[in-house]
Amino acid sequence: MERLAGRVTVITGAGSGIGLATARRFRDEGAFVVCVDVDSDAGKAAAEAVAGEFVHCDVGDEEQVRALFDGVAARHGRVDVAFNNAGISPPDDDSILETGLDAWERVIRVNTTSVYLCCKYAIPHMRRQGKGSIVNTASFVALMGAATSQIAYTASKGGVLAMTRELGVQFAREGIRVNALCPGPIATPLLLELFAKDPERAARRLVHVPMGRFGEPSEIAAAVAFLASDDASFMTASQFVVDGGITGAYVTPL
Repeated sequence: MERLAGRVTVITGAGSGIGLATARRFRDEGAFVVCVDVDSDAGKAAAEAVAGEFVHCDVGDEEQVRALFDGVAARHGRVDVAFNNAGISPPDDDSILETGLDAWERVIRVNTTSVYLCCKYAIPHMRRQGKGSIVNTASFVALMGAATSQIAYTASKGGVLAMTRELGVQFAREGIRVNALCPGPIATPLLLELFAKDPERAARRLVHVPMGRFGEPSEIAAAVAFLASDDASFMTASQFVVDGGITGAYVTPL
């Protein structure tokens, strides 16, 4: 299918993981993909892989984000889809008793403030068009508590979820849909590196996933493509959970 044929799409954090998989899926769906990343090498490689365009941007910097969306609109005439996906999960984000204010503020800036800025500067272009779709990456951790805490990450994703609901309601009658994607644990390079170093940590998490495995980036990309497309035309202000059943589980299969 080419559900995004002719549409101009912007993906932050496009250089790896879910962002890269989504860039490939958007290309396969017929979209023109603007790959945004703070890592120039990874972002350029992603853009080349999908015959798209690379834009270097620190998504926590207001002027850079403003220039990103204004530039896309000036060069391509429109902004149809914004997948606000960039995020971090640093090792110094831990229990609230251990996590310093510097780590807290860094995670909030990259994971939540960036979504605020990307929505702030994408929406005016979508209002002018009378149509647009925004997908913000939240997380299943915004819906559940965990004893294996990453307090700043969890709070940052809860903020994304609440902000998405607000925007989805506010702009619903202007043809702009805003939805939050809530992935479960996904086999991204970051997660695989973390759990390769600590198999017990991985096992402790996998026992809670009914499907018994981590998700694949391509499985999340398929969900993003759905939310971005007109197949999701009656969805806004929603939390779209793709988590292998973890948020629905009490006791998992043996």
